[in-house]
Amino acid sequence: QVQLVESGGGLVQAGGSLRLSCAASGRTFSINAMGWYRQAPGKRRELVGTITSGGTTNYADSVKGRFTISRDTAKNTVYLQMNSLKPEDTAVYYCNVNLKRLWYEGYFDYWGQGTQVTVSS
Repeated sequence: QVQLVESGGGLVQAGGSLRLSCAASGRTFSINAMGWYRQAPGKRRELVGTITSGGTTNYADSVKGRFTISRDTAKNTVYLQMNSLKPEDTAVYYCNVNLKRLWYEGYFDYWGQGTQVTVSS
């Protein structure tokens, strides 16, 4: 079994900051990339950013310069630091982890339960 537990969402005013965390536990033999996605009401889920096992990051244009992804390999945790938040950042944020549970399995994507981020104007 694999569990992804997210935390850190909430309500913040425009211009404020929030930090999301996502910890992977259970059968996590090897973790590849980790990342964050978001889904606003009535819209499709979209990529926010990713970080590889080597620490290379990739961001959506809409969050570049405002959001930062990092990971703690020892804790199997990925973070999303969100600064200068805008009302259009309001969405449910999901973490995504690409991992293999056991040495003989392949890599598969796993998703967190989602955490609500609401930015008021």
